[in-house]
Amino acid sequence: MILLQNVLHHEAPVHILIEGGRIAKISAQPLDVPGAEIMDCSGKAVIPGFVNAHTHAAMIMLRGIHEDLNLYDWLQNIWKIEARMDGEFLYWGTRLACLEMIKSGTTVYNDQYWFAPHTRQAAVDMGIHPVYSFTFLDGMKHEMALRQRDACERLYQRTLEWGEDSQFAISIHSVYTVSEENILWATEFARKRGLRIHLHLAETRQEYEDCKKNHGGLSPTAYFNSLGVFGPDVIAAHCLFLNPEDIEILGEHKVNCVHCINSNLKLSSGYRFRYEELRDAGANVCIGTDGASSSNNLDILEHMKNSALLQKAWRENPCSMPLEELLDCATAHGARALGIDTGVIREGAWADLSLIDLNNCYFLSPGSVLANLVYAAHSDVITDVMARGKWVMRDRVVPSEQEVLEGARRVLSKIQ
Repeated sequence: MILLQNVLHHEAPVHILIEGGRIAKISAQPLDVPGAEIMDCSGKAVIPGFVNAHTHAAMIMLRGIHEDLNLYDWLQNIWKIEARMDGEFLYWGTRLACLEMIKSGTTVYNDQYWFAPHTRQAAVDMGIHPVYSFTFLDGMKHEMALRQRDACERLYQRTLEWGEDSQFAISIHSVYTVSEENILWATEFARKRGLRIHLHLAETRQEYEDCKKNHGGLSPTAYFNSLGVFGPDVIAAHCLFLNPEDIEILGEHKVNCVHCINSNLKLSSGYRFRYEELRDAGANVCIGTDGASSSNNLDILEHMKNSALLQKAWRENPCSMPLEELLDCATAHGARALGIDTGVIREGAWADLSLIDLNNCYFLSPGSVLANLVYAAHSDVITDVMARGKWVMRDRVVPSEQEVLEGARRVLSKIQ
């Protein structure tokens, strides 16, 4: 048991008891809990652990290369490097990504990459919760489609032996990389087993126009919908190029739409994410970092700030994406998308949380903690991170940090 005393929550001091990996009690009055490990949190605030709803974790190893390219040219270069990767490379790359996510307050993330057994183990070893997937990307080739189905079935059987420290999903890369036969097969496979479906959707204007040209005038959203893909179990990343009918489809099916502002800006894919329209239609809007080779970091706090600023700017409305909604997009909405009882400071929820140091210049003003955290501070004010009731960072120290840096540095030679 862990007892957090005098921690600021919603601008008021509370006492939080952690037991069995979950938040057992939140009280405005002091708690007397014999045997509990007591932590005095005076001068600190608590927020839920962030949920990174879309990323390619191990791509952190490709950060800073192939800059100043559009998405399609960038992908062609990245795919050539990825062909040289192996399980060890992905293991250390994922641990490096988890290190960065922990140090910026993320406790759950939704990954779409290769070598799932290795990437899943890396996250488990770091102590945070991954949603890892088998990724379908067949290049429209029938033989590849068949091989990927076989590989998916074999991987799924392996996942049945793994514990509740992680979650398996099915990824359909995109309309332009996956054949219709595999989109249909993967969707049916996931639905029969109660798995989440993770995909890229309407990321660029070219994707939008090419899909209409190749599929009888259907947009990427309408095309996926015609195949029966959409439902509340779908996590759709980007969702930039949407017409009113697309927004209606995504809302009607309660699709989880992930805003990846830094990646979209950097690759010049677009910036007019239809947050208000999607929210009002009934979609669940989340925040993701995409991979650090395009974003170029995994810091959800930075992505929150940029998401809100861009919404306010292009809409010419300073009331757009208010703070409480913004925090929900980065926490509770991502948890809902993944079907995990986290993303909130609530009795019974998983104890995924971060402590914020208020003893610095960013929090001296009378503004709210959340306002100053998002618009003034940086993620290094996050001093302690707990995932499922266990500390994965204390006083900015992640125990395995040097081991991770050394391991990542060692395997980088495989792609250089």
